[in-house]
Amino acid sequence: MSSATTPTVKLKKPPLRFAHPFFTTTPPKRRRPTPFGRRMIDHVQSKLQPIPKPRRDPMMTLADIIGPDAAAAIEKSGALRFHSTGDTGRSADSPQGQVAAAMTADYDIQHPAQSPAFFFHLGDVIYGHSKDQLYRREFYEPYMHYPGKIIGIPGNHDGEVFPQSDPTTLRAFEANFCAATPTVPPIAGTIFRETMTQPGVYWLLDAPFVDVIGLYSNVGEGPGFISGGAAGQAQKTWLVATLQRIKKERDAGKRKGLILATHHPAFSNAGHSGSDQMLKDIDEACTKGGVMPDIFLAGHSHTYQRYTRRIRFAQRSLEIPFVVAGIGGINDQPVPPANGQVQGDHSFDASHQGFGYLLIEAKATGIEVRAIGVTGTAKSQVDQVAVTL
Repeated sequence: MSSATTPTVKLKKPPLRFAHPFFTTTPPKRRRPTPFGRRMIDHVQSKLQPIPKPRRDPMMTLADIIGPDAAAAIEKSGALRFHSTGDTGRSADSPQGQVAAAMTADYDIQHPAQSPAFFFHLGDVIYGHSKDQLYRREFYEPYMHYPGKIIGIPGNHDGEVFPQSDPTTLRAFEANFCAATPTVPPIAGTIFRETMTQPGVYWLLDAPFVDVIGLYSNVGEGPGFISGGAAGQAQKTWLVATLQRIKKERDAGKRKGLILATHHPAFSNAGHSGSDQMLKDIDEACTKGGVMPDIFLAGHSHTYQRYTRRIRFAQRSLEIPFVVAGIGGINDQPVPPANGQVQGDHSFDASHQGFGYLLIEAKATGIEVRAIGVTGTAKSQVDQVAVTL
């Protein structure tokens, strides 16, 4: 009989019950509309990409986008109008092209001050790999006849990384939206649309009648994050300082509307779930800054949804519209009917399946958001909400 010690056999780990390693039948502490628990959220946070540092102070004015004369004419007219939608990433011969044509029809060359000043893209400009090469087909061609400038925030697909074709997060987005100087890029070919010169992937637009803050909520399919992990704290720190500056201006009598936007929605009942984590971060920044947004815009879910959040803030009762508009053309997702059903601190007030865009008008007295549905060459208003300042 041998005296040698019997070797220890290392057992192979048993297979998981589900294909997704983070799927769990144990619900997280707070109810979520997805079957993923805390483990999935922790996993997403661990995979966040670093947010590129802005090239300069992340503040731009309307004059920086359309020139001082045009900005002055809009201010003199008494109203600023602009378009907004997200989740495009298709081609000119698709619903994205139909939405682009519908927005183009809102322009009146004889009355430029009354026409939309720009198009604010809510993210997911390009889907999939080789984004540098897709900008012509999925951006420059669909908006070839759109006369307005296009500014934007990145979506999760804009920031995703593929080692062979997209090794650096947000490289293509920055090249086309955050260029050092405006230029017609080679990928545009004979489509003479210049690159935009945003200071970075998050920014403040100081415009007549309204401030617009665009934030980057990173690469996860869900939830969204504006800080944490590799993303760092710089964006959240900047947001607090920016809100404090706006609060100081308001206290001095300069009262304008405030629109805050992220790609990921804070609330959603379809397509993609809402993001408690992101909203918590934003609420913390707003509390430190002393200001809440008057309207919150988002995309990500390929639906139109509108919520009303009712909260107490700075000894005031606020009713804040949260609008989801990921309806720019990629595809349309089913969405349940909205009839004012209350979900925590907010109600679900409007929904629409299909394609379209937002037409937003800001005045000294308030902000109005109209949701325009687009089917082929036809368009119609599907919802409307207004905030009085």
